[in-house]
Amino acid sequence: METAGELAPSARILLGPGPSNVHPRVLKTLSTPLVGHLDPEFLRVMEETKALLRFVFQTKNALTLPISGTGSAGMEACLVNLIEPGDEVIVGVNGVFGTRMVDIVERCGAKAITMEVPWGNVFTPNHLQDALNSCHRPKLVALVHAETSTGAWQPLEEIAPLVHQAGALFVVDAVTSLGGCPLQIDAWGIDACYSGTQKCLSCPPGLAPVTFNQAALDVIHERKTKVQSWYLDLTMIEKYWGEERVYHHTAPVSMNYALREALRLIQEEGLEARFRRHQRNHMALAAGLNALGLPLAAQEGHRLWMLNSVTIPPGIDDAAARRQLLENYNIEIGAGLGPLRGKIWRIGLMGESSTRSNVLLALSALEEILQKQGYRVTPGAGVGAAQAVYAAA
Repeated sequence: METAGELAPSARILLGPGPSNVHPRVLKTLSTPLVGHLDPEFLRVMEETKALLRFVFQTKNALTLPISGTGSAGMEACLVNLIEPGDEVIVGVNGVFGTRMVDIVERCGAKAITMEVPWGNVFTPNHLQDALNSCHRPKLVALVHAETSTGAWQPLEEIAPLVHQAGALFVVDAVTSLGGCPLQIDAWGIDACYSGTQKCLSCPPGLAPVTFNQAALDVIHERKTKVQSWYLDLTMIEKYWGEERVYHHTAPVSMNYALREALRLIQEEGLEARFRRHQRNHMALAAGLNALGLPLAAQEGHRLWMLNSVTIPPGIDDAAARRQLLENYNIEIGAGLGPLRGKIWRIGLMGESSTRSNVLLALSALEEILQKQGYRVTPGAGVGAAQAVYAAA
């Protein structure tokens, strides 16, 4: 049988909801020779990776490690390890990923109590207090920090005290926020958190960083029932990543190499500098989009730097515009999901993809595509508005 030949995918400019572009150093690291997953040299990589993850998560949590799986595996690992049948769990639903958490909670045999606001909006302490008042004793409260489906940025600092006053654990989805905006696990009182490698960490998809504090570990160790998932059972995984080094599964060695290198790049840039870069590029993009008549869709004052939800003008063919961006400009952006499908585009400025050149290119390309579909814009308005933001920074 003839093969298709050497694999040579296009070098896309990834400005969708993930994955983001990857630094050449990370790609090179993926070709590093393999060693065994219990080799002393790989064990050193594991320890370095845990330390770097603690830096990015801003935590001292001992149980901080990358789950072998995508961000969804991180979501499931946090929930199935902390929840037992019959537990009450409050979940904030304001987009796709809150609905996924509800599904997992129910699969665990627990009772999901949902807080709901319109997609694109965020929750207030009053929303949470109402939900807490409807419970007997919630086991945990789960919120999405950066809702990738809507571009909404959920405040966390004022939520955590209410969660703990109710005797519950606070679980946070940071798949899109880790490494792109402030996230302080210890200072904000977050008990368990999960993320993914392919967003602001700018590593290929395949690992899910997680972190658990002592309160969460106590709940896991005092369970009355077995964890629903054997593969994601942290009582076993922690023995592989801890001093005991008990075999559990064959870790993806190359992906762990890549994550270590991606985290080293973040450390070299510095968290504050990295956050400023994401904020500056978001502000320039938002100004340019607004000049083109494309306002952002998420709740004002709570819009992500890393994922911009853009209102599609009436009469514009959503699918055709995204196809033209890909075919003519080599740019990938994301479509809307669920009730927002056909109503928004999702433009990611995450990690390596968050650059001035990408912002200006995307605005220029969108202007040309909109004009071809009959939408009237002032030539150069988008790029000009973005340039003004950069000049003032």
